[in-house]
Amino acid sequence: MKIVVLDGYTLNPGDNPWDVVSSLAEFVCYDRTAENEIIERAKEADIILTNKTPLSRETLNQLPNLKFISVLATGFNVVDVEAARAKNVSVSNVPIYGTDAVAEFVMALLLNAKRQPQLHSELSKQGKWQSSVDFCFWETPLSELKGKTIGIVGFGRIGRRTAELASAFGMKVLASARTHKNTPSYDFGWKSVEEVFAEADVVSLHCPQTEANTGMVNKALLASMKPTAYFINTARGGLVNEVDLAEALNDGTIAGAAVDVVSKEPIQVENPLLKAKNITITPHIAWAALEARQRLMSTTADNIKAFMAGKCIHVVN
Repeated sequence: MKIVVLDGYTLNPGDNPWDVVSSLAEFVCYDRTAENEIIERAKEADIILTNKTPLSRETLNQLPNLKFISVLATGFNVVDVEAARAKNVSVSNVPIYGTDAVAEFVMALLLNAKRQPQLHSELSKQGKWQSSVDFCFWETPLSELKGKTIGIVGFGRIGRRTAELASAFGMKVLASARTHKNTPSYDFGWKSVEEVFAEADVVSLHCPQTEANTGMVNKALLASMKPTAYFINTARGGLVNEVDLAEALNDGTIAGAAVDVVSKEPIQVENPLLKAKNITITPHIAWAALEARQRLMSTTADNIKAFMAGKCIHVVN
């Protein structure tokens, strides 16, 4: 049995060893694999691990030994799962590993927006504090989270954990979800997507992207927000009409935004958000805390063990 990792650097840039996986079978790990290198590198693989390296129908049809694919992430759109099923190749993902990591990152983005510690650190280093006529100074408005309302679109594991953290800061929580189950006991209310955007002081997306909701955060929805409101997206970039978001930021429709995901990644030079006002853009790292990557590694090993035992888990096809 041979395991080939096509793009292992993201999961293990040097701080998260492959030991729990490499001990299971013959093992080869490539930091990165270009599309034209996949077939040569994986032609003898029984098991392929991939994060973002695509496995198309054409590619899968040229991998005769392949029996199992484990995606090193929750999202599995990099694999043509129907083509894999047609070849009797099971595909598994890692559904739970980054709940706390992403929720904490949302709060970091929100706290940064409201208190701006890094900005004021840089200004102090530049001499702005020293030259201030007052004992202290601030460049931007500063405000507390307590008493504010956070709106969460998508109330799964990550959405709920984000809500718990926000509630601990004294925020009221509004949530939009397909089903209204297990209503929290803290200050909370179920709302429609439209109501969440209109009523919240900050809106955070935590829903999967579907054909129906692609581009749902558009000019009309953004225009319904308070002019003091803040928008956060750590879910999927395709949920947002980026032209509309850039315009809303530039014309002051909303106060600011933070996005960890964009429609095409890595972000393209022509993406309008790069030149928008009052936006923080991070390179899809909300999930990437070491502890989360360690859980991802451990679950991947469990996926492989289950496959070898003939009892696949976390199967997506």
